[in-house]
Amino acid sequence: MEKELILRVAEAPQMDVGLGRARLDTSSRMLLGLEVGDVIEIEGKRLTAARVFRSKQEDEGRGVIRIDGHIRRNAKVTVGEKVKVRKAEPVEAQKIIIAPLIGKNQRLRFGEGIGDFIKRVLLKRPVVEGDEIVVPNITLMGRTGILFQVVKTMPSKKVVQIGVQTIVEVREEPPTEIEELLEHVTYEDIGGLKDELQKVREMIELPLKHPELFERLGIEPPKGVLLYGPPGTGKTLIAKAVANESNAHFYAINGPEIMSKFYGQSEERLREIFQNAQKNAPSIIFIDEIDSIAPKREEVTGEVERRVVAQLLTLMDGLGKRGHIIVIGATNRIDAVDPALRRPGRFDREIEIGIPDKKGRKEILQIHTRGMPIEGSPEEKDKLLEELAELTHGFVGADLAALAREAAMNALRRYLPKIDLDKPVPTEILENMKVTKEDFKEALKEIEPSVLREVMIEIPSVHWDEVGDLEEAKRILKEAVELPLKNPEAFKRMGIRASKGILLYGPPGTGKTLLAKAVATESEANFISIKGPEVMSKWVGESEKAIREIFKKAKQSSPCIVFLDEIDAIAPRRGYYGGSGVTERIVNQLLTSMDGLTTLEGVVVIAATNRPDIVDPALLRPGRIDRIVYIEPPNEEARLKILKVHTKKMPLAEDVSLEDIAMRTEFYTGADLENLCREAGMAAIRENSEKVHMKHFEEALGVVHPSLDKETIKYYESIGLELSKGVKAKKEDLGYYS
Repeated sequence: MEKELILRVAEAPQMDVGLGRARLDTSSRMLLGLEVGDVIEIEGKRLTAARVFRSKQEDEGRGVIRIDGHIRRNAKVTVGEKVKVRKAEPVEAQKIIIAPLIGKNQRLRFGEGIGDFIKRVLLKRPVVEGDEIVVPNITLMGRTGILFQVVKTMPSKKVVQIGVQTIVEVREEPPTEIEELLEHVTYEDIGGLKDELQKVREMIELPLKHPELFERLGIEPPKGVLLYGPPGTGKTLIAKAVANESNAHFYAINGPEIMSKFYGQSEERLREIFQNAQKNAPSIIFIDEIDSIAPKREEVTGEVERRVVAQLLTLMDGLGKRGHIIVIGATNRIDAVDPALRRPGRFDREIEIGIPDKKGRKEILQIHTRGMPIEGSPEEKDKLLEELAELTHGFVGADLAALAREAAMNALRRYLPKIDLDKPVPTEILENMKVTKEDFKEALKEIEPSVLREVMIEIPSVHWDEVGDLEEAKRILKEAVELPLKNPEAFKRMGIRASKGILLYGPPGTGKTLLAKAVATESEANFISIKGPEVMSKWVGESEKAIREIFKKAKQSSPCIVFLDEIDAIAPRRGYYGGSGVTERIVNQLLTSMDGLTTLEGVVVIAATNRPDIVDPALLRPGRIDRIVYIEPPNEEARLKILKVHTKKMPLAEDVSLEDIAMRTEFYTGADLENLCREAGMAAIRENSEKVHMKHFEEALGVVHPSLDKETIKYYESIGLELSKGVKAKKEDLGYYS
């Protein structure tokens, strides 16, 4: 009798998905007499086949077989179930017929030679009649990695493998006996949520598959899980995957659909769903956008919503026994859900599905580019995904899926001129179609983080070399913003935290806003700008709410720079002005947002002002604004650098001496010098001159005058001295509090 092992099914690593691989540890391979690359039969409720690969070191001796969702569906098993594994002796197939797994009444059109192309992609792949297989590296109408079913193999009823002589026949319609296609989401389709998924699984899979464990412990199994987090992070996806993998009946309730204009009908619909779930237990009831059907009762005016909330409460925790039913709720407005639902016995656990970090973003990109024909070697593809993960701060899973789709569409646009849309796509075009690094770069310009859509601003592309002089300020900004983002290990090694905020102050026109733009461009962080007047509202509490929301979004999309231009308008010294007290409440909100009980990680605040003397002193302390940087008026050397920046693209005549102009422009700020260069250019245009001559600059010097004088500079230097010494404000400056 041939050797056979019983192994427990586990998820496959990302790199194996869709490739027909099974990973076994050394002891299992030795017991079955297998070499790496051999074919095995996997028998669950159905027989299928896969090719053997080595498992990771941590799987040694655990008796697991790692297979992806496609092989699991072919064997009709789920994660955690047991399968029989034995060595197979596959024969080369004479012919196989495959059909695309698409919706009923749909049809894909293929060009000639598609069979040979698919054969080359799937060469040496073991299959069994009735299996589903993914054909990677094929892009059709924006779809990548198309799913096919093996309708027939010759010889049939055996494990066969696709060889050089095999004839591959590709049908354009789906198989006739196809069921209504559900979205087949597996655990391998979820990236960057390993811990969250583990929590959901232990809450849902264990009670459904092994209720005896809870009976043995003498406890009630969990009844519900509430998933919350920003839109697009994967809440609904987790629910779909759990339903698919646990083999439970799945009932989806989309909030608005159950609402009815007739009295009592909304509650009746809810009761029906719970009754059906009870009849077909084990079941999962998924309530998407639960805040729409279960809002806080004290805040809604409609009677219907109150009754629906009450009905949901009794269904989830009424006198009747619920049996093996688990309710999953999903919302991105957790604070809007009725508090009576948010207690153990109804929703036993609340799990935050947050914005993915760099590692999570790479995992998600790997999933969405799995079947994509990306140009270059596997190492180059990995490097590209690493780069994209670096650049996509604040992107959620849905944004990254959109990025991959947009890159594929960019590639498709290049090939469209060669394609006749009335005929099937020629196979040679399908074969040569590649998605390049440039396609992803172009896609990045189109896609922005969805969390920041309301507050994100377009940053003008300003680089460090476009900022004349200000070397000391540049160094401080690089250390405070760029270094924590690009080298956080250095801070951990030294046991220090990164700077939270920087105040740039100085006379108008010296380049404070320009520096903020440059640091946003160079650090590749997300950038939110708060402008004082935009925050102000006539409604009580709305101004503070606007500040709170901005900081919340900045934290969600970290690393992020929050830029407060003209901070003296939003955060003046409390008590300095009389009046409504709105500014005082805004100052209080800013103080708590920057350094309250909740930590603000990955967010740097850059503030700019030309009146630091009236900014509230509580803001200007370490822990909030850590560094106060004086942007001084440019000296002669700095003025020369600024003039060189502004005349870089200007056709200067040989008689122009920038050194002479720099020497003659004492008390000119950077903005004045830019204006001077513009005026000289305009003078040349008026004369219809090909070049800008010295006489044009002489003419401009007569028109553009310096914005500063000795008194102004002295005033700013005295403020700087006061701020650096930490001298307290004079009593008479404190307005009506003095």
